[in-house]
Amino acid sequence: MSEHESSGTGAGSGTGLDAWVRSVLRCPVTGAELVDGVGPDGQPELHSTDPQLPLAYPVRDGIPVLLESDARPLEPRA
Repeated sequence: MSEHESSGTGAGSGTGLDAWVRSVLRCPVTGAELVDGVGPDGQPELHSTDPQLPLAYPVRDGIPVLLESDARPLEPRA
């Protein structure tokens, strides 16, 4: 593993995305920050932090699929 591959991903990053990549990605629907998550099937996802309209986006083969049509709703935060 190269230095670039091992730096910035953070321990436990289920998506495999470098931290700097995740920090610039935003929910295409609300513009909210995206954080690592895990879907009901155990697969990695990116979860929107929007309190009114939280959405989950799949990560397929290490690539975030930020399409509204592929997003699934999450329970709103209290």
